[in-house]
Formats: sequence, structure tokens, C-alpha cells
Amino acid sequence: MKDISVESNITIRQAMKALDKTAEKCLLVVDENKKLLGTLTDGDLRRSILSGAKFSEDISNSYNTKPTILIQDKYSHEEAKQIMQDLKLDLIPVIDENHLVVDFFTWSGLSGESQPKKSLGDVPVVIMAGGRGTRLEPFTKILPKPLVPVREKPIIEHIIERFTDIGCTNFYMTVNYKSKILKAYFEELQPDYQAHFVEEKEPRGTAGSLHFLDGKFNQSFFVTNCDIIIKTDYTSLYEFHQKGGYDITLVASAKEYAIPYGTCELNGKGHLSHINEKPIYDFLINTGLYVMSPEVLKLIPENKFYHITHLIEDAKNKGKNVGVFPIDDDAWIDVGEWTEYRQALDLL
Repeated sequence: MKDISVESNITIRQAMKALDKTAEKCLLVVDENKKLLGTLTDGDLRRSILSGAKFSEDISNSYNTKPTILIQDKYSHEEAKQIMQDLKLDLIPVIDENHLVVDFFTWSGLSGESQPKKSLGDVPVVIMAGGRGTRLEPFTKILPKPLVPVREKPIIEHIIERFTDIGCTNFYMTVNYKSKILKAYFEELQPDYQAHFVEEKEPRGTAGSLHFLDGKFNQSFFVTNCDIIIKTDYTSLYEFHQKGGYDITLVASAKEYAIPYGTCELNGKGHLSHINEKPIYDFLINTGLYVMSPEVLKLIPENKFYHITHLIEDAKNKGKNVGVFPIDDDAWIDVGEWTEYRQALDLL
């Protein structure tokens, strides 16, 4: 049996990384004697983070303490399969009479296929592809940034594949810099999806060109930068947006930053309060991947330089709901500058 067990004293950050490495999408939380305490999924961790838990906290308040289980020798494979199908479970643990974990079943292991997921074939995807990509010069002196190669294919194909895997077929690319080259590439490629181009005559910031799409969509849609690759469950992201009633959902990466010095805190009167020795801070960083409802497009002004941060602030000021979908740091690949680009070559 593959070991996917963890103890409840590991941190949320450690659990995120462990989940990212396992294909089972679930961890078994056990005590020091391997007795089952519960199960932990990325959804459990996400709820903890959004409720204010720190990445350095342990998972004792995050995992599901009442998971569906099977008792050893008290079931058939068909019964196990039926339970998992009815409850739409990807994994179910098997315990003995002493509550010790002896095995687990996955849906793919029992059925030979993944749990059916909702197809997002009718959900549009907008790719912000008009920037100059100055951080990737000299490549971008010759090519538009979306066509910069990452191993055997350009960045934009890596991005599009993430969406075609969940059935998306309608892609809208906002273009400006070297747009003729990008259009020619897709004309030559002749993909089995629809590639539409939204031309901005002059740079309009990271969200200004979205104004041209107002009235195009009648449902929530994805928006992504053209220099990021996000390894997450896009269907879960879309469902998170829908079920949460959000107008904008941004995907945020869990980053940890260690300051290599002692930091001084003052008491307000110029006196030293205390020194934090090499503190570690946790942040959620905006990755550049979003889900948006079509109504927010009406907030974007015409003929104005306008960043996506402006849109988010304006949406909040208008009483719109903005959600955050946390992911692990390793799930975000930013290829927008040379340091990250070189790392991407090893990760993809």
C-alpha cells in the first residue's frame, strides 16, 4: 500500500506540498500508532486558509474528522465502488477493528477511470496577450511573449492545454504587440478550438482591453495572463467561484518569505519593544489567473489605461464580491522573467 498518511502535527504548508505530490488528492491523517484520525483534501486546507489559519499552523483543525470509511473484510469491491460513486469520493480508507489504517481505495483503482467531472466546454477563456514582455528580452524583440518557447512548445500552448483538458473550446486573446505574428501562428496551427483575437490599438493596461468583451459573455469566464502556468483543478476553481457567489475570484499562491535578520519592533515611543529573530512571514500572492462574472466588465472604462487591480478595487467599492482561491507555491509557474523562465524549463 502506498503511504499517503500524515500526522496531525504537520503544518498547513507541509500538507499543501504533500497533497501536491500525491495523485490521490487526499491524505490520511493518523496518530503515532497509525490509527485513522481523518482525511485531508485541498478543499479542507482551502477552507482553513480562508478562515484565517496561518500556513505555519498545524492541520489539527483542518482535516475531516468524520470521513466515510470501510471496515476490513466487511465489504465487497462492488459495494465499495457503489459507495464512492454515490458520494462522488476519489478515495476511501479501509481500517481494521482497532481503527488502524490497513488500506485505501481510489475511484480510479476500482473503476479504471477518474470520477466524472463537469465539462466546462461552454466556458470562455480570455488570455491577456498584448504586453511587450520586456523582462524576457531579447526573445521578445523577435517574438510576442505568448510565443516564447518553453521546451517544445510556446508558453501559450501550455496555458491553453490546461483549459482544453477540462473541455474549454473558446479562447479570446487580447493582442497588441506583434499581434500579426501571433495571429499567423494560430492560422498555421489550425487548432481544434476557436481562437478569437481582440485587438487593442494601444496598450490599455492589464484589464483595459477587457472592455471590448462587454456583452460577449452570458456566464462567468476565465481570465489569465499569458506568462503563467497554474497547476490546479480548474473545474474546482470554477465551481468555487459559482458556489461562493463571487463576481471576481483570483487565484493566489501561498508564499513564505524568511527575513535573514532580526527585526525590531517599537512600542510607539521610540523604545524597543522586542526583536524578532529571522521571522518568517506568509503571504497570498496574486498569480494572474481569475474567474469573472460578465457584469464586472461594465465597470471597465472605455479608452483608458486600466489595470486589473483597478478593476478589483472598483468592484469591491461597488459592493461586488471578490473571492480568493489559494494554491500551493509549487503550483504557480511564472515564466515572465528569466529567473522563473529557467526554473520552468525544469518543471515542465
